[in-house]
Amino acid sequence: MTSPSTSGYSTAQKLLHWSVVILLAVQYLFFDHMGRLFHQTVESGSPVWTTTSTVHALLGSTVLLLALARLGLRARIGVPPAPAGNEPDWAEKAATATHVVLYLLLIGLPVGGLLAWFFGIGWIAEAHEIGTTVLLWVVGLHVAAVVVHHVWWKSPILKRMI
Repeated sequence: MTSPSTSGYSTAQKLLHWSVVILLAVQYLFFDHMGRLFHQTVESGSPVWTTTSTVHALLGSTVLLLALARLGLRARIGVPPAPAGNEPDWAEKAATATHVVLYLLLIGLPVGGLLAWFFGIGWIAEAHEIGTTVLLWVVGLHVAAVVVHHVWWKSPILKRMI
């Protein structure tokens, strides 16, 4: 396994990152219609398994495992240093805060979704639904920040993850 260099993340970190991106896109685009199934689950007292609920739970569980693997790699081999350049001082702090929120959501949403699904806990299901919207906005912020770094500040930050 390659460790992160001053210019980029390791191959394993890149694969985990882009795998999570793909899984989240599939989850949002095809398997995000769990409300009706959740209400049926609460009414029946046990999970209602359909293709949608099964794939949604499997994708969410996979995102959880990959996020934990990413954190493990991050702890073990680290990350490349912030690029030196034209970025203002606050940009690195904002990036750190955004990454913390992303990891919290990538771990908390699957855990909350599984708890809501298997135990029929309505308030956790509502928090899960709100959290998915927050995740979408934070991912959008993350992508916008990468574009600003790349286009406005001429930073090599995008190249670190491709």
